[in-house]
Amino acid sequence: MATLPNPLPALAADPSGGSLGLRLPAGTLLDTTDEGPWHEPLLWCADSRALPGGWAALEPARRAGLLPVVLETGDGHGGPDRWELMPGEMSYPGDHDAQEVLAEYWEEHAAQDEAWPAPAGPLDQGRDPEVLAADVADTLLGDGGPFKEPRLALVPARRSADLPTAIGWTGPVNHEGDTARLSAVLRSWEDRFGIRVAALGFDHLLVSVAAPPTTPAAAEAVAAEHLAFCPDNIRQGAHPTLRAYAEHQVLNRRTWHFRWD
Repeated sequence: MATLPNPLPALAADPSGGSLGLRLPAGTLLDTTDEGPWHEPLLWCADSRALPGGWAALEPARRAGLLPVVLETGDGHGGPDRWELMPGEMSYPGDHDAQEVLAEYWEEHAAQDEAWPAPAGPLDQGRDPEVLAADVADTLLGDGGPFKEPRLALVPARRSADLPTAIGWTGPVNHEGDTARLSAVLRSWEDRFGIRVAALGFDHLLVSVAAPPTTPAAAEAVAAEHLAFCPDNIRQGAHPTLRAYAEHQVLNRRTWHFRWD
């Protein structure tokens, strides 16, 4: 995968990130992959549980080419050093067309008599995507949040949609072995709905959504994309039809959460 120069090696001699304009808490540079150490760090991960406000404190890292993300390390799978990362197996998200990827998935997972629907068009941006991502992160990190042991991390990536591919994340491997194809879809959602990758776990991904669909018809069109992107969300979820899923999980929702079995 094509990447920008990686600023993470600078943290080896400067753990606080002062040379990059940062004030980092104690953390670890990780280069662990399924095939042994990677040739450079894949990410920086804080050593302690993240707290509300932590995401906003990492915002200056963007100027250095590092993007924040919350990692769930308490769901029984451990931290990213145990996630079977495979960066060498990933292609480049920009080499894939999102609608072609979704159409292929749809043909494989939707009913045979259902044609791939027209994609939902871009919506007016309801909120600033970066501000919303920070707010969503605070919700994840607060008392009563959905994650057991969230840690903040920094990843060298061009854009938020590329985060999973940049670290070689293999959470969707039973659905797709080349995460870059999913990042291509995430790029499309960035452009149309203002999504940001807010959190990753071993096999699940959560995005903030600045401009979610606000009508049932638009929500159902997006639900079809969710079915193609992550069939388990609907086939194994509490809302097993597109209409029900659209109503409860897409319409006016500021987060979309995907989990692959």
